Amino acid sequence: MDFFQTFSHLFLNYGGPGLLLVSFAAATILPFSSEAALLGAIWSGLPTYEAIAWASIGNCGACAFNYGLGYWFGKKIEIKISESKTYSAWAERTGRWGYWVLLFSFLPFVGDPITVLSGFFRQRFWIFASIVFSLRVLRYIALAYGVSL
Repeated sequence: MDFFQTFSHLFLNYGGPGLLLVSFAAATILPFSSEAALLGAIWSGLPTYEAIAWASIGNCGACAFNYGLGYWFGKKIEIKISESKTYSAWAERTGRWGYWVLLFSFLPFVGDPITVLSGFFRQRFWIFASIVFSLRVLRYIALAYGVSL
C-alpha cells in the first residue's frame, strides 16, 4: 500500500477520526493535501458538517503542534530556517510583518512554515490561534460548500 492509499484508507475506513489524523498529518511535515482528504471524505459519504469539523480539529491541532515546535525547539529550528529558502524568506517576513503574516497561514506550502515560525518568534498564542484557526476552518467551509454548489 503506497503513501496516498494509506491516508485514503484512514478516512474511508475510520470516518471522522481517520480524517482528523489525515488532516493533522497534512499540516505537519507530510506532503499530503488535507483539502483532498476533506473532499474525499465528503464524496465517500461523510456528512459535510462532520467532515469540516473533523478536518478542522485535526488541522488546527497540527497548527498548534507546529507552533509548539517553533516555540520549544527554536534554536534547533534556526539551522533549518537558515538552510531553507522558503523558511528563511518567511522568517524575514514574519519578523518584519509580525502578526499580519498569519493572514497567509491558510495557503498551501507556505502556511505550515508560518505556523512554525510564529512559535519561533514567540507570537502570542491566543492571537495566533484566533487568526490561524479561523482561516483554516473558513477554508474548509468554503471548499466543502463551494464544490457542492
